[in-house]
Amino acid sequence: MSNKRQRAVSAAIRYVLLIAVSAVILVPFYWMITTSLKNQTKVFEFPMQLFPSPVVWGNYAEVFKAQPDFLLHYWNSFYIAVVVTVGTCLFAAIAGFAFAKIKFPLRNVWFLVLLSGMMIPAEVTTIPNFIWFSKLHLADTHFPLIVPPMLGAGGIFGVFLLRQFFITVPSELDEAAEIDGCTPWTTFWRIMAPLAAPAFATLSIFTFLNSWEDFLDPMIYISSSRLFTLPIAMKLFTDTAGTAWHLLMAASVMATLPLLLVFFFAQRRFIDGIATTGLK
Repeated sequence: MSNKRQRAVSAAIRYVLLIAVSAVILVPFYWMITTSLKNQTKVFEFPMQLFPSPVVWGNYAEVFKAQPDFLLHYWNSFYIAVVVTVGTCLFAAIAGFAFAKIKFPLRNVWFLVLLSGMMIPAEVTTIPNFIWFSKLHLADTHFPLIVPPMLGAGGIFGVFLLRQFFITVPSELDEAAEIDGCTPWTTFWRIMAPLAAPAFATLSIFTFLNSWEDFLDPMIYISSSRLFTLPIAMKLFTDTAGTAWHLLMAASVMATLPLLLVFFFAQRRFIDGIATTGLK
């Protein structure tokens, strides 16, 4: 068999495997979408309908009737995820630049101390944090959902990610900026931050995803329904009478759309960020 034919066979096998794996991954999404377009009585009908008949588009409108505050909960999740993402990127970029480019005593030791914070499970600090926020009268607010994630394990991971990127930037670049009279702060904002766009895209996707789908923290800190986020709002489609699966899946489709859009528009920079920060 010639080399050209061998390459063709190898490529065909790879594509078949990729299609098979993709099909397995997409089955839950397909079930979610088709279920969102069915009547409640046909959700668990056997044999399963591959294509809903009839197609009930009204399920999406019914979501807002069943949960009048669903749009508010959607907004709560969106703005919290955006604020956490922006804050985490800012904090991680500044700290990562400092650990990578600024020489100060025990720099590597302090970096290891910072990384050790990722070894502490979030569940260990849940009760102390709840008591602390309760005493500060911040328990039933969005504050515990915004500030701790920026400075917790997610923020520490961001520091590591940005530090790895800034290390790959040649030292001659910031030395030339220093010769031109730039302060470290100016060097960071005008030179390093624009270069770190791929790393920012990677960190943004991870952070936005984690904040958007966070269930435990809102469940612990939030008690007022007007402050609920989407993961808690999803729980409201289940009551003592059962689960409205067709409405739950319709709400899930709407909740998944922002994640798909973020990844779709940022996937190129996301891949570049993975390749240029040492995670590959």
